[in-house]
Amino acid sequence: MPQLHERLADARRSLVDAGIDPDEAAIDAEVLARHALGWDRARFLTALRDPAPPRLEPAFPQMLLRRIAREPVAYITGHREFWERDFEVTPAVLVPRPETEIIIEEALEEARSGVAIDTIVDVGTGSGCLAITLALECPRARVFATDVSSAALAVARRNAARFGAHVTFIECDVLDGFTDRANLIVSNPPYVPASDEPHLQPEVVRYEPHAALFGGDDGFAVIRRLFTSAPSRLAEGGRLVVEFGFGQDTDIRALAESAGWRVARIRDDLQGIPRTAVLRR
Repeated sequence: MPQLHERLADARRSLVDAGIDPDEAAIDAEVLARHALGWDRARFLTALRDPAPPRLEPAFPQMLLRRIAREPVAYITGHREFWERDFEVTPAVLVPRPETEIIIEEALEEARSGVAIDTIVDVGTGSGCLAITLALECPRARVFATDVSSAALAVARRNAARFGAHVTFIECDVLDGFTDRANLIVSNPPYVPASDEPHLQPEVVRYEPHAALFGGDDGFAVIRRLFTSAPSRLAEGGRLVVEFGFGQDTDIRALAESAGWRVARIRDDLQGIPRTAVLRR
């Protein structure tokens, strides 16, 4: 009977042969094996030299086949960590990414700097990771979350219930269904230009919801509407914090300023790529 580490090595090789980066393949193989076994990492590491547990079958090979087809690991396991919380994800929502946590960092920084934040809106909430995190980190604030997708909102509602977060979900396009005024509006909107589709990783273009990815021909269709609709929903002294894509910082600055916004700052992600804009009226 092969040892667990041998099964893991075979799985890594299969994933690399499917075109997955070796480092990523090593992580994916372990995550899928641990998910199949229901083990935490400490238990898994101590068992690497033991015979491969029968509980790996048939779930682990089946999950490997899905990953070989380039399905994201988060959709296979059904969850992804965001801000140290484990969120449910399905193909109805984007997989939460580390760079989106910058929005949380900026929102909390605004609160620490003295900006009164009693009403927050998350536009295009998807899994609800932004709205729910902000509701838990700012428990005195009223938090609203909009999305045009009823399937995405179903996922977000389940996540809110799981964490005990108080969020009002609104099925609408951008801010059309929100009639109050917020101190803080946040958004990770669709911003990928349609022309980039042939160049995206298979994990993204084959599996993630295109409505949450693509922002029209130039990537800014939804962002333009957000920039023009947000002022009437923003309280005096409020902030808009929005994520954008690689190489879009110059255009974001120009679009924001032409719509009457002042760019307070633009934050880089961990790779040094401009990623998040904080805007004021």
